[in-house]
Amino acid sequence: MRTVRYHEEARAEFLHDVRYYARLSAGLSERYDEAVRAAEVRAAESPDLWPKYVHKTRRIVDRRFKFSLVYLFTESEIAVIAIAPFRRKPGYWKARLGEG
Repeated sequence: MRTVRYHEEARAEFLHDVRYYARLSAGLSERYDEAVRAAEVRAAESPDLWPKYVHKTRRIVDRRFKFSLVYLFTESEIAVIAIAPFRRKPGYWKARLGEG
């Protein structure tokens, strides 16, 4: 299985949302974390299974928490570019492409 690596801003998005859900409910925060982790595993196991998205990325959509895990992949790695909430402008994260 491929290694999952987060862009620094994608990691910050994830942690922000974990804190947000924790303020509402510890259980909700845990379920959000599980949803993101499940998306990571799906991407790592079968990265080309998920639909092509914009800017040569792919994404996995979680309708329960209303986010997309946006990623690029190689033979050995999944690079998570964004944990993109549906409410944000699509492609707001495109400046992250090509960055560490």
